[in-house]
Amino acid sequence: MTAERQRRGRIAEDFVARRLIASGWAILERNARPADARGELDIVARDGCDLVFVEVKARTVGARAGPGSPALAVDARKQLRLRRLAAAWLRDPGRRSGGFASLRFDVAGVWLSREGSVLRCEYLRAAFW
Repeated sequence: MTAERQRRGRIAEDFVARRLIASGWAILERNARPADARGELDIVARDGCDLVFVEVKARTVGARAGPGSPALAVDARKQLRLRRLAAAWLRDPGRRSGGFASLRFDVAGVWLSREGSVLRCEYLRAAFW
């Protein structure tokens, strides 16, 4: 992954995390890497009594690669990977804070200008199971 792509990802994740906090959510962990699984969960949060795993996808406006909406990049293969990462996160007793009524997967698609400012955010609650 290029440094520029990492920078854009950080900008998008920071934006989404700030929005969630402003909405009263608690961020439990960012960039979580469960010990017994490969990969990373962008944001793990508590929305009331719900545990939410939030995948953040960023696109630069005018980019030719990928689907039109950043959120569409979370295809069936990526969803399976996120489910496995979430299961590994839940198995880790050092991370779990328990007491959740339900669990869900949300997806945030963030459009960025070429300079890196957020232009738009599409938030899909319970995007997949």
